[in-house]
Amino acid sequence: MTSLKIICPNGHLGFAPLKRASFRLGVAEKPDYIAADSGSDDIGPVPLGTDTCASPKAWQRHDLEEMLLAARELDVPMLIGSAGDTGADTRVDMYVQMIREIAAEHGLAPFRIGWFYSELDKEVVAGRIRWGRPVTGLDGRADLTEADLEATTRIVAMAGVHPYRTLLEQGCDVIIGGRSSDSAIFAAPALHHGFPEAQAYYLGKVLECASFCAEPYGAKETVLGEVTADWVEVTAMAPHQSCTVASVAGHAMYERADPFHEYVAGGMLDMTECRYEQVSARTTRVTGMRFVPATDLRVKLEGAGKVGERYVGMAGIRDPYTIAHVDEAIEWAREQVRERFGDEGWELHYNVFGRDGIMGAMEPMRDRPGHEVLVVVQGLAPTAEMAEEVTMTGTRQLFYARLPDVKGTAGGVSFVFDEVLSASPGHRWTVNHTMAVDDPMELFPCHVDRVGAPTLETKNA
Repeated sequence: MTSLKIICPNGHLGFAPLKRASFRLGVAEKPDYIAADSGSDDIGPVPLGTDTCASPKAWQRHDLEEMLLAARELDVPMLIGSAGDTGADTRVDMYVQMIREIAAEHGLAPFRIGWFYSELDKEVVAGRIRWGRPVTGLDGRADLTEADLEATTRIVAMAGVHPYRTLLEQGCDVIIGGRSSDSAIFAAPALHHGFPEAQAYYLGKVLECASFCAEPYGAKETVLGEVTADWVEVTAMAPHQSCTVASVAGHAMYERADPFHEYVAGGMLDMTECRYEQVSARTTRVTGMRFVPATDLRVKLEGAGKVGERYVGMAGIRDPYTIAHVDEAIEWAREQVRERFGDEGWELHYNVFGRDGIMGAMEPMRDRPGHEVLVVVQGLAPTAEMAEEVTMTGTRQLFYARLPDVKGTAGGVSFVFDEVLSASPGHRWTVNHTMAVDDPMELFPCHVDRVGAPTLETKNA
């Protein structure tokens, strides 16, 4: 092959449904592959910790159905990475089952499905630590300890291209992946067909978020990427969008502290010398990318641990004096919880929307709040009953706060709800580390079956 084409219809499959019109335009281009990422740690640690999805199952099934029917129509492979938002084992199984159901519902001809898991037993990681092989922290974290593992509910390893290439080599028409590096989902087919690492990984980098590399902004529209031995081109499929030099180059800065380097299991994509050229109204060509192989193979690990049960309360404030003294009102409410429960065993978190609810202390306009604010209160505790009472106290006591210069008894706070609302259990990221491996496949067991024909299990029975 002198070039290879991949379409990506959604930068996070199922997070919002793909746009069918631009997807069908992409299908009409007769791509060699259809691929999408389905996961992210942007959604926070709760889905991984609770082994649930952040996206409605109906939306995920919608995208899988559109992609599967198109892939079988064209007779090209379909790849999905980080199944079900987290890539945990149950999410992979859920996607494999949905593929089976969709195939049966539409009477699709038999095809070969492959999948791999990426969830890790904590004892595997603990064993590395005990044998003196540090599990190295990212983003300023210290090396992982066994105490960190004890606080962890679930861990996934982030796959590179290796399990995808393994399953492609086994002739799989559909691949459902566990937790994966976003770019690897797209780089694997390019590497499978012999294209250079630099171009293959850049193809993955630019396609991973679908139409986020196009302008004007429009989410969940399809883009088409084409790779050769010399360049990568990316084209917007939606008629109202274009992949421009600015939008494609700018995408390298999306969610990145460093826009020039992308690390994957096995190396680093260096975009320092990338050159961008507008080759048509909706297409940009990129050259000059480099790939630097790693001296050792390290795999990123993500782990989440439960903090406690959680409730949420909401209090609105319009009184200018109370707004000016909102931190004192919050401290009053905290003190009432301390009187009831002591200093430990619970948490209260306050976000003051209208002042600094999003950016906190980083907000440059903190001293200029709006004429009304909303205080969102999150209370966490070991039991639901205690979390409810902590949150109720931390919310209602805003009304009773005794502030300087206030003579009246009416209070300066209103409540959106009289009650506080049950929420998902609170979790935190306990693992954000890399672990050395000797074999790139050792953490990612692969499985293959046929859909639309007797299963391997049936044949072996």
